[in-house]
Amino acid sequence: MANPDLELQGAIVARLKARAGLTAKVAQRIYDRPPTNAPFPYVEYGESQVIRDDVGCLKSNLIYVTIHVWSQYSGGFKELKEIIHEVVEALDEAPLVLPSHRLISITRQDTRHLKDPDEVTTHGVVEFVARVETPA
Repeated sequence: MANPDLELQGAIVARLKARAGLTAKVAQRIYDRPPTNAPFPYVEYGESQVIRDDVGCLKSNLIYVTIHVWSQYSGGFKELKEIIHEVVEALDEAPLVLPSHRLISITRQDTRHLKDPDEVTTHGVVEFVARVETPA
């Protein structure tokens, strides 16, 4: 059986890369692992956690996903917050289609805006939770 976490990651990345408002800001710089010296700004598919959470007779998982946004915009948090807005608009309650599992829901849980110690880089952290049903 296919991995629901990996299927969800593929659907999320595809949706982000298809969002014109996001790609206008970061082009196709949406990474699983950013290359060394990746140009700013960019989006990174970060950590995930899978928790089995069967509901009645349905096999399902809660999948927690973290999306990171990185910027070095000289005007503070403006660019970072605009990019985060595009990420949230793309994914919150999105009707994602997975190859062999069924997405029941995906919702934004938390958003943080951080200043990195280098005093140049800003870092956004957006957390989503998805409920994914495993076929019988």
